[in-house]
Amino acid sequence: MIHIRPLLIVLAVLAATATLHAQRSSTSTEVRRVGSEARPAAGAASGISDRMQLLMTEEAPDDDNAQWMRVVYRSLSADDIKNAALYYPEDVVDGQENLFRILMRLLTKGDVAAYEYLDGREIFADDYRINVADMLDRFHIPYTEGRKTAAGTASLLIEESDVPSAEVRSYYVIERWAFDRRSNRKTMHVEAVCPVLHRVGDFGGEAVRYPMFWVRMADLHPYLMARNIFVDDDNNVASYTYDDFFRLGLYEGEIYKTRNLRNMSMAALYPDPDERKRAQTSIDSVLENYDRKMWVPTREEVIAAREERERLEQGDTIAVKRTPDAVRKSPKRSSRAKHATRAKSSAPKERKTVTRSVRSRK
Repeated sequence: MIHIRPLLIVLAVLAATATLHAQRSSTSTEVRRVGSEARPAAGAASGISDRMQLLMTEEAPDDDNAQWMRVVYRSLSADDIKNAALYYPEDVVDGQENLFRILMRLLTKGDVAAYEYLDGREIFADDYRINVADMLDRFHIPYTEGRKTAAGTASLLIEESDVPSAEVRSYYVIERWAFDRRSNRKTMHVEAVCPVLHRVGDFGGEAVRYPMFWVRMADLHPYLMARNIFVDDDNNVASYTYDDFFRLGLYEGEIYKTRNLRNMSMAALYPDPDERKRAQTSIDSVLENYDRKMWVPTREEVIAAREERERLEQGDTIAVKRTPDAVRKSPKRSSRAKHATRAKSSAPKERKTVTRSVRSRK
C-alpha cells in the first residue's frame, strides 16, 4: 500500500492534466503571445499566414519616441523600369492587374477611404475624406450605381475599359524616415500613395499632371499583401507582393518635396535644375546614412577601413612612380623614330614644278 499510493497520485495528476488540455483544445480561439501583447491566432480556414498577421498588426512609428524624423515626398514615374510593377499590365491579364485598378475597385466598393490632395498639407481625417462619385465626375470617369446597402450608401460600378489606367503615369508617395530611440534603429514607412493622371489637352502639347487622391497605406495593407507580383524581368515568379514592394523600397523615385515650414517644393526652393539635383542627392544620402554616424565603429571595421586606406595610398604611390616612365619613350619607339627621321632625310626631294602662262612667252 505504501508504494501504490504515490502511483495513484501520479495517475490522478496525469488524468487532470489531460482533461484540462482537452478543455483548452475545444475552445474556438487560441491565444498566442507576440512581443508584449497577446492576440488570437488565425486558423487554417482564415488563409492568413503568420507573416501577414504580424504585418497587419504592426504599429505605425511613434513620433514621441523618435529621436530624428524626416518626411519626404517622392514621384514614382512609369518611365523607370523599377516601377513597372505599379503600371503593368494596363489591362487585366490572367487575374493580374495594376495598382490603379486595385485602388479604384476598393474605392468604389467602399472598402477603403480616400482623402483630398492638399499639396503638402495632407490631413487624413473624416473632414477631408472625398466623395468617390464626385471624384469620378471631376476626372470624367463614367460609372453606374449599384444596389444600396442598409446604411443608404450605394456601390459604384466601373467598366474595365473605362478605368483610365493608361493615363496614370506616376504616383506620389509620402515616406516617413525615423530613428526610434527605444529600438535604436532607423525605419522607413510609406504613409500614403496618390495616383497622378497625365492628360494631354485637346490641342496637344505637354501632358498636365492631375493628382487624384491620397490613400493611407495602413488601410491598403490587408489588400496589398494578397496581391502577388514579380518585379524582375529575369525572374517571372511572383515572389513578392505589392506590400513588399513598398515596405522594402523596391521602387525608384526622385524627391519632389520635403516637409518644411514654408510648404515649398524642391522646384521652388532650388529653381536651378543642377542645384536641385545636388540637393536631392544630399537628402537621399542623409536618409540612407543617418544611423551609421551614430555608432562607434567596431575593431573589425576600424581595421578594414585602415587597410582600405593603406591600399589606396599604395595605389596612388605606384601611379605617381609610373607617370615619368609613361612620358619617356620606350627604346623601340625611339629607334623607330630615328629610323623614320633618317629615311625622311635621305629621301630625294621632290622637284617643284613651275607653271608658266603661255601668254607670257615671247
